[in-house]
Amino acid sequence: MDAGGATIRLIQVDEVEVFRRIRLEALRAEPSSFASRYEDWEVLPDEEWANRLNEPVFIAFQDGAPVGIMGLFRQRPSKMVHRATIVMVYVRANLRGTGLAGKLLEVVSDHARGIGVRQLELFVSAENPAAIRFYQRQGFAEIGRIPGGVLEEGREIDDVMMARRLSG
Repeated sequence: MDAGGATIRLIQVDEVEVFRRIRLEALRAEPSSFASRYEDWEVLPDEEWANRLNEPVFIAFQDGAPVGIMGLFRQRPSKMVHRATIVMVYVRANLRGTGLAGKLLEVVSDHARGIGVRQLELFVSAENPAAIRFYQRQGFAEIGRIPGGVLEEGREIDDVMMARRLSG
């Protein structure tokens, strides 16, 4: 898929270095946008990085370099297997507003639909109104909040829970 010169694809376990590169960039560039910390991920052993690719991870490339990422974590229990959570969402600042985030979400949604997922869910910081608006434009609705869901530099920040049904 092409979005403003970017190509989006599902990466494979043997591409762990490109995954590590964009994931650490995201955590370093936008620390308040993630529940994870850069310091926690940078020390992960190679095996753990590879294990994290057991779930689908899509990366956007521009001129061969990773510029965006979005992952999908499917629920495992049989009564919940129709649900999946969007994780690790990041697009480089200079590519925001180009439609790349929407294309990433479209590719991930198509993949999810193809494996039988009926509902996408995500968590977003209540202090990230631009992301909340983006997800609302993409058909997500707020379904709840986790008060103090993330502790950021001693401050409790609410997590906004959002969901979107996928059509057949």
